[in-house]
Amino acid sequence: MEGYKREFIQFLQSAGVLKFGDFTAKSGRKIPYFINAGEIKTGEQIQKLGEFYAKAYFEKIGNKRTVLYGPAYKGISIAVSAAVALAKNGLDVPFFFNRKEIKDHGEGGVFVGYVPKANEEIVIVEDVITAGTAIRESMAILSGIEGAKVAATFVMVDRKEKGKTEKSAMAEVGEEFGFPVYSVVDVYDIIEYLEEDEANKENVERIKNYLAINGAKQ
Repeated sequence: MEGYKREFIQFLQSAGVLKFGDFTAKSGRKIPYFINAGEIKTGEQIQKLGEFYAKAYFEKIGNKRTVLYGPAYKGISIAVSAAVALAKNGLDVPFFFNRKEIKDHGEGGVFVGYVPKANEEIVIVEDVITAGTAIRESMAILSGIEGAKVAATFVMVDRKEKGKTEKSAMAEVGEEFGFPVYSVVDVYDIIEYLEEDEANKENVERIKNYLAINGAKQ
């Protein structure tokens, strides 16, 4: 496993973002582990998270300037921290996010921050994709921007789960909307990391059993 992946998984655990137990995902599925960006609560943690997203951005997109979009609420801090990390590495990109409720006073509207111009490329930064529900909601919101063009989506973890078909939700989203979905790590990286310690045996078995039923076939 690449060093940065191990470092990222360790970071997720130490920050309480990666947890094991019994949870219900946004898709309604009962899952044995949970990724919750809402557990990022300190300046140092959000700084580190942004640095990992920036590393993934440079690896996949390079120095190309795009506009970062962080869906409310968890995506907001991710977009801000990733923009700061990119700027520190010489790439100054604008960012924006949405309000859950449209503001009818002041400047009004549903978006806060930079408003993309027609044909400017947008990169969505999210925490995870389970069934693709959140990304489809984001695409519906972004459709309100004339000429909006999403170039990619970045998430913390690829859960490698089935979406509406036997393909992964990330693959389905990519095919449906015509852009790639990237992750810093995937669930099999997490399994590999956990298997290094016998104390994690039960969690590994539960995740594998879950994937046997809900895992993508391709």
